[in-house]
Amino acid sequence: MKPTEEKIHADPSDLPIYLFKQGNNCEAYRYFGAHIETRAGESGVVFRVWAPHATAISVVGDFNSWKPGSHPMRKVDNDSVWELFIPGMKEYDVYKYCVTTRAGDLVYKADPYAFHAETRPSNGSKVYDLSGFAWHDEAWQEAQKKTDVINGPMNIYEMHAGSWKTKGENVPYNYSELADQLIPYIKEMGYTHVELLPVMEYPFDGSWGYQVTGYFAPTSRYGTPKDFMAFVDKLHEAGIGVIMDWVPAHFPKDQFGLYNFDGEPCYEDPNPKRGEHKEWGTMVFDFGRSEVQSFLISSALYWLEQYHIDGLRVDAVASMLYLDYNRKQGEWEPNKDGGKENLEAVAFLRKLNNTILGRHPHKYMIAEESTAWPMVTKPASDGGLGFNFKWNMGWMNDMLSYMKTDPLFRAGNHNKVTFGFFYAFSENFVLPISHDEVVHGKGSLINKMPGDYEAKFANLRTFFGYMMAHPGKKLLFMGQEFGQFTEWSEEKQLDWMLLGYDKHTELQTYVKTLNAFYKAHPAFWQIDYSWEGFQWIVPDDFQQSVVAFLRKDAAGKQILVVCNFNPVLREGYTLGAPVSGTYKEVLNSDDEAFGGSGTVHNKSVRTHKKPLHGFEQSITITLPPMSTLYFEVPTKRTRKAADKAETAEKTTAKKTAAKAEKPAKAEKAPKKTTRTTKAKAAAAAEEAPGKAEKAEKAAKPKKAPAKAKAEAEAPAEKPKRTRKPKAEAAPAAEAAPEKPARKPRAKKAAEPKASEK
Repeated sequence: MKPTEEKIHADPSDLPIYLFKQGNNCEAYRYFGAHIETRAGESGVVFRVWAPHATAISVVGDFNSWKPGSHPMRKVDNDSVWELFIPGMKEYDVYKYCVTTRAGDLVYKADPYAFHAETRPSNGSKVYDLSGFAWHDEAWQEAQKKTDVINGPMNIYEMHAGSWKTKGENVPYNYSELADQLIPYIKEMGYTHVELLPVMEYPFDGSWGYQVTGYFAPTSRYGTPKDFMAFVDKLHEAGIGVIMDWVPAHFPKDQFGLYNFDGEPCYEDPNPKRGEHKEWGTMVFDFGRSEVQSFLISSALYWLEQYHIDGLRVDAVASMLYLDYNRKQGEWEPNKDGGKENLEAVAFLRKLNNTILGRHPHKYMIAEESTAWPMVTKPASDGGLGFNFKWNMGWMNDMLSYMKTDPLFRAGNHNKVTFGFFYAFSENFVLPISHDEVVHGKGSLINKMPGDYEAKFANLRTFFGYMMAHPGKKLLFMGQEFGQFTEWSEEKQLDWMLLGYDKHTELQTYVKTLNAFYKAHPAFWQIDYSWEGFQWIVPDDFQQSVVAFLRKDAAGKQILVVCNFNPVLREGYTLGAPVSGTYKEVLNSDDEAFGGSGTVHNKSVRTHKKPLHGFEQSITITLPPMSTLYFEVPTKRTRKAADKAETAEKTTAKKTAAKAEKPAKAEKAPKKTTRTTKAKAAAAAEEAPGKAEKAEKAAKPKKAPAKAKAEAEAPAEKPKRTRKPKAEAAPAAEAAPEKPARKPRAKKAAEPKASEK
């Protein structure tokens, strides 16, 4: 390449720099970094970088044999922002910044705003043009803008792009190929969203992407930036949302990265008692610095706007909020008010969420926050942090601890199942069974379950059934849906060969069925964050390790959920029922199709007028050993509609076209009499037989003796069936059931004990 002259922009706008230094440049990547453009008729690349402590910077790369000083940059603001235009450079050219520190040292740095990078172990930045990709997800984008984010279904499949499935000897698919493999599986399994472990450029495979060096570059392990755009585009076309893990809490100490970028603390907090996580070997961002705020907020918006990502799961929020996080006494210092809260980080998170959700209210901002910090998902204007979702780490820890416990000792740990409801509706929670729970010696999910081979699967099915019915959105890490026994490793693909074994295939079928049930029943997702969508029936049967509760949707439809966390058959288990009528078992985790015994299935169960658990009626069911059952709860409205439909069918079948009107009136009369008192019904029966004769003419011969003889044999059964529903419809009048409900009040306290036998 010929020697290069710097082409100075005739009238550079200082607005991007001004906003950047105010912490309000939310699209700093449009100004900083490497951008292909034409100046004075020559095509080339303009480079801009922020380095407040540098005494000199030059651009180096293959184009100048990496010679320092041959292409020096100049300050455009006479302060800290450096720029250089180099004609002749093109897409995919590799470069770095050679920074001269105040100490006189030369340090070679990758571009913090680079759109593309070399594949590890190389770490140079690459010139890349983001424009020109043809998106096809307009329908998805428009639908998302109308979506109720909080009250819609969200069932997330968390995955690592490089180890979900590979080709050949652990050779990963590129982003676009991965989408082609992934989409049929996600659609078949019924997940609504995919969440990717970080795909921002990172040097160390073992960090799984959580030690980022390129906050604007998809890792080149799996292809180019446009390959990643194709991945998102294809998933959106298939109706699948894409969430990304994003890491604003800390960054690694790799010498080519952000660490001491210009020879001194630049992106990191300069205070040694605040600027480092020694246990992780990483540096903490200086959240109070305006330029760092512009950098991080620009990164977040970049993924949402340039790559159409639907949401960000913000990693390690707790480490941002507390100055003493993972630090011993003497290793941290309090804030200006004497507390341990990182006030600058709190202000940054509020600003981040206000900016992103202000622009895109339909996107997800999900906090991985493991403490009891209040109001994480409440608006910043109300004193909250402004996220719209938070991982429920407390529920996850309690339930995994409970499920690990031998069933013999679960009675003494029953509070781990119920304690979460003290705070279940304080935040917009996601229930996370994530990658963190199946690594570092913790064992896979199925290996956490106690007992022998069969028992492990039974425990896991019971847990999955409980999790799906519990309030909160859902997240499950890859491989757990079919019971992978080994811990996850980023170095190899999942153990797909396990699907050659019945138990694993049946577990996968069960998860698929649960996912479909979840999407089809708004009771499981429409009111996740209020007591209006949940009601306990049996919270305290610790002796038998049984819980029962209701999930409700906005229309009042309900699902009854009963979990038996012990491998013991419970026959004649009685519990309160919210509505009188017939309860139908709609899902049984012990079904043979799911790998269970299949020996116990409840037929449709009728309520009996036996008050229990605060309800005026109850049902008696059989609980299979170690199982979760779902029952469809009848609604009064549905029963009335069914009665009317049955009456109409009988009427049309019995009457001719000429005599249709009179018999119809005759049939409506019994409806009214059954709703009146028995005394009136008896009086009607004693009236002159003349009326019965008239009725005989209007009805078939069989009906006349049935009404004339109060105790007829087979024909008498039909009126009995019609009386029963009408007696149950009477609760609509409310006065009728109250009297009998008051009589057994004294027995009420004793009833639960009877059911616990």
